[in-house]
Formats: sequence, structure tokens, C-alpha cells
Amino acid sequence: MKLVRYGPPGREQPGLIDGQNRLRSLRDVVRDIGPDVYAPQGQRALRKLDVEALPLVRGKPRLGVPFVGIGKFIAIGLNYRDHAAEARLPIPSEPIVFNKWTTCISGPSDPIEQPPHSTRLDWEVELGVVIGRQARYVPVGEALAHVAGYCAVHDVSERQFQFERGSQWDKSKGCDSFGPVGPWLVTADELPDPQSLDLWLDVNGRRMQSGNTRDMIFSVAQIVSYLSHFMTLRPGDLIATGTPAGVGMGQKPPRYLQPGDLVELGIQGLGCQRQTVLASARKVAQDAAGLVLATKT
Repeated sequence: MKLVRYGPPGREQPGLIDGQNRLRSLRDVVRDIGPDVYAPQGQRALRKLDVEALPLVRGKPRLGVPFVGIGKFIAIGLNYRDHAAEARLPIPSEPIVFNKWTTCISGPSDPIEQPPHSTRLDWEVELGVVIGRQARYVPVGEALAHVAGYCAVHDVSERQFQFERGSQWDKSKGCDSFGPVGPWLVTADELPDPQSLDLWLDVNGRRMQSGNTRDMIFSVAQIVSYLSHFMTLRPGDLIATGTPAGVGMGQKPPRYLQPGDLVELGIQGLGCQRQTVLASARKVAQDAAGLVLATKT
């Protein structure tokens, strides 16, 4: 199943994409696409529906984040060998774990807002993993049974924040609009092998990233198992699993996003995203430490 939420921000309605790629309403079936819906029991109930009897949604409404209930947004760094090489960093011996704040989450075609003091805005296409069953100390061989489904994630990053302001990845990855998710939540039964998916990203029509999840250093199963030994994973938790080579900081010379740029990305079977970069409408004179920032909007 391809589960979606559609409509204006804050007023999204539940839906699904049928076999002919048409949007159908689930408004009369479920209140929203929450953990009770994409948990195993909820998925079983949806599979019993007569999809052809569900109302078709007319027009092309905005698609929002395809599910709610995201308690944690966890990300894995340097999980493709070619990306670690372009970053001139060693291959990790264990997964590198950081957080993306849930306030960064946006719909798959919502704009990316460049922070007012941003100078190195970068792109990263990633496979997202959605937890459907609580996972705690889970063996690798049982990890995928705890996955509800998969989605595309854009791990927007600010490299100056990441490497020149205390080397704290979290604050470079969690700004507002830095986490587009969707367009769909594809249930795990439709993607039995998450390690064979092509993924790509274009900037202004130019192909910048092209990879396959088979090239991950740590597989989805390994990541879910690993994380479950450091935290309890709950239904709705979202994991971004790393990006292949081709990010802006890896270009020669480096190339970063500017207002007006168009970013398009997709993952095999998981749909496509499309975002325009906007300049921030806000002006910042000082940072949290009281240091003057030279910013222009």
C-alpha cells in the first residue's frame, strides 16, 4: 500500500494511491495515517478494503508528510562508502547517529527555507525507514519485522553549521524545512528488499546524486537492530539511512543551494519530491551567544 496525506498544511486528510496511481480518500475509514494505521493490525485492516470503492480525490492537491506520530527523527551519517570518500572521512566502524528535530519535517513539495545566516546549504537524498512495532534489543535477523514501511527523505544540511560551529551535526540538520518526507509511506510488504533501491537527486535539472541502497555500509536491518540497543524505537519513529556521493560539498568546486534553485529527488518505488529554495524572510542580528552575524536577506 501507498499511504498518503493530502490537503493544506495542518488540514491534511488520509488517503492512499491505488494500482492506477490515483489518489483515493480514506477519510471515512480512518481519522489519520497514524501509528494505529501503519502498525501490523492496522495494515491488515486496510488490506481488507475494496480499494476501488474508495472515493477518488479530484485535482492535484498538495501532498503532506504521509504519516503522523513521528516521535523521533533519527539519521545515520556516512553510510555509503562513496559519500565518506568525497567527505574525506574514514569509513565508520559503527553507525554514526544524529538527530533531525521533528520541527524540521515538511511535505515532499513544500519549499526549503534557507536560514538567514546560512552560507552552505546542501542536499542529501535518503531512504527513510518507519518503525511499526516497538523495538528494543532486537537481533539483526528480526529487525525488518519491526518496520512498517519506507519513504523518501531529503536530509537538507547546512555545512557551515555542521563543521565550523562546534562540529555539532544536530544543529546543521534540524532547521525548519530541512526534513521533507514523502510523498508516500509504502508498506514493507511492497518492498521486501530495501537493499536494492535506486535513488537519485537533481538540482536545476542536473543529476547530482545517483546510487543504490545495496551500497550502504550498514543495512536497514543492521541499523534498526543497532539503534534498538541504545534506545527504544516506537511506532512512528523515522530513520534516515544515509546518502550516496554527489552532495554539494563534494563537488569541485563545492556547489551549494541558493534561493530559486529547484531540487528534485526520488527513490525506486517510493515516489519523487520537488522543492524550491526560498530565502528566509527573517533577519538575524545576533546568534544565541550574542555574536554579530553578517547576514543579508
